[in-house]
Amino acid sequence: MTQVINLSNPAPTTTQRHLKNDPARVTNGNPKQQISMHYTGAGGRLKAGKWVSTPGRWHAFTGRDEYCYILRGRCALIHEDGTRQEFGPGDSFLIPNGFRGFWEVLETCEKHFVIFEE
Repeated sequence: MTQVINLSNPAPTTTQRHLKNDPARVTNGNPKQQISMHYTGAGGRLKAGKWVSTPGRWHAFTGRDEYCYILRGRCALIHEDGTRQEFGPGDSFLIPNGFRGFWEVLETCEKHFVIFEE
């Protein structure tokens, strides 16, 4: 039986990642992240879950579409041309495949996400 997935419930898997271990991506700070994966489908290409990050700035991932809903904290997406968009609690946005720029977490940020990888 297929069940509806509530992203507010505890996730079956949670991982920790320290972006300083990938120095080619980090441009400022020492961000630590927690990823709680609630769902993986479409052969591993569709993912949904919760993400928490401490402050820092890094090159954004490419090769995927990502929908985000900010639960707490503040963050910004900075396009490679310098265009900056800031987001806070209650904001939602879509990062389309092909976006080139940076994620910047201004204060510890928590979001729900849905990712479709190309």
